[in-house]
Amino acid sequence: MSLSWIDIVIIALYLSAVLLLGLYISKRASTDLDSYFLAGKRIPWWALGVSNASGMFDIAGTMWLVSMCFVYGLKGAWLPWIWPIFNQIFLMVYLSVWLRRSNVLTGAEWLKTRFGTGKSAEMCHLIVVIFAIVSAIGFIAYAFKGIGKFAEIFFPWEVSPDIYALVIFAVTTIYVVKGGMYSVVFTEVLQFVIMTIAAVAVGIIAIYAVSPEQIAAATPEGWGNLFFSWHLDLNWTGVIDSVNDKIQNDGMELFGLMVMMMLFKGILSSMAGPVPNYDMQRILATKTPKEAAKMSGLVSLVMFFPRYMMVTGLTVLALVYMGPDIQAQGEHFDFEQILPYAIDNFVPIGLTGLLIAGLLAAFMSTFAASVNAAPVYIVNDIFKRYFKPNADNATLIKMSYFVSFLLVTIGVCLGLMLDSINEMMQWIFAALFGGYAAANLLKWHWWRFNAYGYFWGMLAGLIGSLVLPLVLPDVQPLMAFPLLLLAGLVGSIVGTLMTPAESDDVLCQFYRQVRPWGFWTPIRNKVMQQDSTFIDDSNLGRDSINVVVGTIWQLTLVIMPIYLVVQQWWSMLGAFAVMAVTTWFLKKNWLDKLEES
Repeated sequence: MSLSWIDIVIIALYLSAVLLLGLYISKRASTDLDSYFLAGKRIPWWALGVSNASGMFDIAGTMWLVSMCFVYGLKGAWLPWIWPIFNQIFLMVYLSVWLRRSNVLTGAEWLKTRFGTGKSAEMCHLIVVIFAIVSAIGFIAYAFKGIGKFAEIFFPWEVSPDIYALVIFAVTTIYVVKGGMYSVVFTEVLQFVIMTIAAVAVGIIAIYAVSPEQIAAATPEGWGNLFFSWHLDLNWTGVIDSVNDKIQNDGMELFGLMVMMMLFKGILSSMAGPVPNYDMQRILATKTPKEAAKMSGLVSLVMFFPRYMMVTGLTVLALVYMGPDIQAQGEHFDFEQILPYAIDNFVPIGLTGLLIAGLLAAFMSTFAASVNAAPVYIVNDIFKRYFKPNADNATLIKMSYFVSFLLVTIGVCLGLMLDSINEMMQWIFAALFGGYAAANLLKWHWWRFNAYGYFWGMLAGLIGSLVLPLVLPDVQPLMAFPLLLLAGLVGSIVGTLMTPAESDDVLCQFYRQVRPWGFWTPIRNKVMQQDSTFIDDSNLGRDSINVVVGTIWQLTLVIMPIYLVVQQWWSMLGAFAVMAVTTWFLKKNWLDKLEES
């Protein structure tokens, strides 16, 4: 692709502005670790929510979504449940409140509130640090592969995608490492504004350039139907034959089974709480538990409409105008390249520069958030705790710089070995997060669960996720989730039952502070005996109803922009009506009942 000078100027101005902004505000981040990693818990909840949404609006994920929408049509709206996207609803309804009540710096430090101190607590503390590092490296490799594939289409020099990725990584790493959470949040707010403008513009272009009749002619029967049966029943023969091979390789022929597996895995993973990454750091950075819940709710509200306008817009443009070319390329076509190819062919000068800047912003947001979230575990939970407990703030901040660069280097090396975005995405969200589920589900909901159980459960799940590609290379990570869950459950339950329970003091203090629901009756009774004024504000019934309604609400935010761009007007109005009703319900049954602390 040959970019116009206008597009090049827009991209250059954007990259310069982000870098200068990050460096300008970096002084505010160098006060102490709390300022560097959580911005002193002074950033408004809405800015953290927009920042979090920007971090999730990643370029690799967007390329994957475009390929899924292209292949599966309206049914592709269900596929992000593999992450799962509805974990934000669990966070919004109750888990962000529980997590923020701990008032700690990291997820590993949070374990003190649940398991106290001692040898067993040290062991589970260490395993969380290891998990956080592994997941961060995985995210960095995922971003590396995505930005390289994207940049290869747009920039004119004849170099490999990995070289482009290295250059963009270098620019992003400078402002992230120097500015910490302040730099990440403020630049991500700017990035989200740019992405939203570009995304909505692409959707509008598609509406004017493509008619419903053209979409119907370029797709097989059933492509425009959101709902599904046990089998996918999408036959691309004679339209784009290679899509049938893509469906078979994805293992999506039994679509109903795959969605049920996503739902099963997603509910358990969501109840386990956020993994120790950028999502958790933003929850811990909010001022109060109530603001933590509102921040998590805002993520879904602001992210899905613009993102899916762009995803659907690029998809239908590619379907209608590039379908014959894709058919001609046969099995050699890379579906993850649909997004950059569509931009290359259909987005006008000026908007191309803005859109590329926005998608670079999307990459930088995800990468920045991952790089900011991981080093705190090594610096605060390893270096400061075991090696330099009396280290001054300047030493700790310098150590954070070093660890950030080290993790980026390792992530880049892993990214150089990957073949596709989907390969790493499947492993992170299905295998790695699947191994995380059992132990972290039990830590919230079962009073008898102890630190030894947590350690052995996490270790079993982590080892299972790491050896899965070696032992079962032909098995989809999602389909292996029951095995990973079973491994984590066995490790958790055996480790717990073979060792003593945590002390009553630790358990009562945790229950008094966090107030979770679940199997806590013995501890609740002890707390009530100690303090007759204690008010248990946990509500399993209300939270469960709000999660179900919230998931429906979130789904409408996904499908409304899709219906808008493919011009299914009555379906869009129906989705809007459902969204309005569920919004009203959540206002009455969730937002109005949030406690400040």
